[in-house]
Amino acid sequence: MTVSAKPLEFYGTPVESRFLLGTARYPSPDHLRRAVERSGAGIVTVSLRRESAGGDKAGHAFWELIRGLGVKVLPNTAGCHSAREAIKTALMAREVFGTPWIKLEVIGDDATLQPDPFGLVEAAAELTSQGFQVFPYMTDDLVLADRLLEAGCRVLMPWGAPIGSGRGLNNPYALKLLRAHVPDVPLVVDAGLGAPSHAAAAMELGYDAILLNTAVATAGDPPAMAEAFAKAIEAGRTAFEAGIMEAHDLAHASTPVFGAPFSPFAGQGN
Repeated sequence: MTVSAKPLEFYGTPVESRFLLGTARYPSPDHLRRAVERSGAGIVTVSLRRESAGGDKAGHAFWELIRGLGVKVLPNTAGCHSAREAIKTALMAREVFGTPWIKLEVIGDDATLQPDPFGLVEAAAELTSQGFQVFPYMTDDLVLADRLLEAGCRVLMPWGAPIGSGRGLNNPYALKLLRAHVPDVPLVVDAGLGAPSHAAAAMELGYDAILLNTAVATAGDPPAMAEAFAKAIEAGRTAFEAGIMEAHDLAHASTPVFGAPFSPFAGQGN
């Protein structure tokens, strides 16, 4: 069964590329610039906390770099451990970057950087009421997905694995269930992917886009790795839309095994 392709939109905004790229940990601004260009990403994530920590001069230079790329910015609340802290950071980010978009992170566990589901729902509801368009970083929990949608979110960003772990898809079964549970909601796998094959696997499950940072930024050649991920994302999505064959327990011959064998030399003698 094939699935008809449909354009991707986030809060009514058309999105051409299904690759969202983070901007932290690159060896140099030039590596970041070339990685974004070779990825084809039209959206990059930016941490207000990280840029603020770099000082006004560094922050201004970074912002000029991002503006020069001509991409859309998705600010995030990375590093926030409470709903109150995340809301405050989001309000500052809206002033700085001039967008209602916010990637909402409320961290509940320092070892795994697992999101706090209670703080996440609380912050999402408040930010939505203040006109934000929220992209929540979440686990693959179905109940949490429902609560975030009730809070006003129209995009969900479940993790593949803990941030920066490079483990890939820890629970493909849960991700597949989530995709089936909210078939009409844009879903972006965010965090934990370490190889292009991980991204392709997520897209083959029917996910709409991929957001990653560490696997590209810390690669030996970040621009080349960004291009590799872009190709994998495209391949995975194309495969999903084409209709991936079902797995079987036993062999299914690809050529007929019934009838008499045929030889092109039959009857010609020696």
